[in-house]
Amino acid sequence: MTPPRNSNAARDIANLLHPYTDARAHEQNGPLVITRGEGVRVFDDQGNSYIETVAGLWCASLGFDNQRLVDAATKQMKQLPFYHAFTGRSHEPAIDLAEMLIERAPVPMSKVFFCNSGSEANDTAIKMIWFYNNAVGRPEKKKIIGRIKGYHGITLAAASLTGLPANHKLFDLPIDRFLHTSTPHYYHGGKPGETEEQFATRMAQELDDLIVREGPETVAAFWAEPVMGAGGVIVPPATYFEKIQAVLKKHDVFFVADEVICGFGRTGSYWGCQTFDIQPDILTCAKALSSSFLPISAVMVNDRVYQGLADGSSSVGTFGHGFTYSGHPVPAAVAVETLKIYDEIKIVEHVQKVGPVMQQGLRSRFADHPLVGEVRGVGMIAAVEFVADKAERRNFDPAAKVGPRFSKIAEKHGLIMRVLPGDGIAFSPPLIITADEVNDMLDRFGRAVDELSVQLRRESLAAV
Repeated sequence: MTPPRNSNAARDIANLLHPYTDARAHEQNGPLVITRGEGVRVFDDQGNSYIETVAGLWCASLGFDNQRLVDAATKQMKQLPFYHAFTGRSHEPAIDLAEMLIERAPVPMSKVFFCNSGSEANDTAIKMIWFYNNAVGRPEKKKIIGRIKGYHGITLAAASLTGLPANHKLFDLPIDRFLHTSTPHYYHGGKPGETEEQFATRMAQELDDLIVREGPETVAAFWAEPVMGAGGVIVPPATYFEKIQAVLKKHDVFFVADEVICGFGRTGSYWGCQTFDIQPDILTCAKALSSSFLPISAVMVNDRVYQGLADGSSSVGTFGHGFTYSGHPVPAAVAVETLKIYDEIKIVEHVQKVGPVMQQGLRSRFADHPLVGEVRGVGMIAAVEFVADKAERRNFDPAAKVGPRFSKIAEKHGLIMRVLPGDGIAFSPPLIITADEVNDMLDRFGRAVDELSVQLRRESLAAV
């Protein structure tokens, strides 16, 4: 059905090129136009209400209306709407936020560098590592290792580090110096009879072999999300990070923790690093840093990294990297207020109480469903993976578009959902969600699964 000529949908189709969207399909289907938000819900231009099950893009931790954040932005806009951090300039919001992040870091950190997105933060960390190794006399130590299905952003270097085909195809990526090791997904990657610990040992050995094959003197850093987000909400198997970190230490390879999704309570600890006992040299964060009310991200570096950057900047005369909006005072002020709110409402304790309601609810209601291969997650992040054959753990043919089809069904039941590779369905609601709202979300999800089951059975795509 063609939207009315002057409708929001028609104007969108005529003028907008959307991220992560099939442009040709969008010409026919048009957008879902969201007009306002309230708590964990958003509303479209037809007045329909939806529970936002992934907090937008894993990010609206405090939901879609918070007057304190609006007031923080308004106050800062009136006082100092913009200033930069180049050539030693500064302002209170950036100073306050940097101090607060250092105080809250999962391991001792030395300095904070501000950016505008998770992609920029990871790109910045890559450049820092290359700059560092040149500064300390290791010009060959430049290769960066990511993981297949890892997601670290879409700028040129960050997209090369990302391990998802859609981020590489037709973009001439990855560029040189970027390598990828295996996905630590025990459900699909474990061998018959192999325990999680044995699988983790094999993953660590694969990483060790890769570093040795490339030459440890050429490998600079390893990147990992504590829980892999866009690649499938993949929770690491038992002992995985313990064994990975031993390999990195042996070869003097930096560990960069991408906390863009996991940071600020998502996994049931303030940082995903604390949930999985990760000791990073560099940490990147974004999204929930400001509850995504305004764009801001950060890179935290330990003292070893900082000393190399400082020496390099002295030899060159500057650290020649930065953005006009690095530490912009308005997003920084909103982020400061966001961190204060987290402390006041005890956000981590809240996730520790409500997270199990979601995790146990998903498992008790859906783990045995014939369409569901695996339910996985921790804290307030989870995924339900649909499969064509439960016994063989076989996914549906991508041509069947089971995940995207389910997403449209879910909308009819008042849910906005995120489809992951391999027909996984993500759950990462605003952290402020209540137990009652979780149960409402799961009830709606169950009705949508039932409707999908009927459709697939009629089309002989599944025996359910």
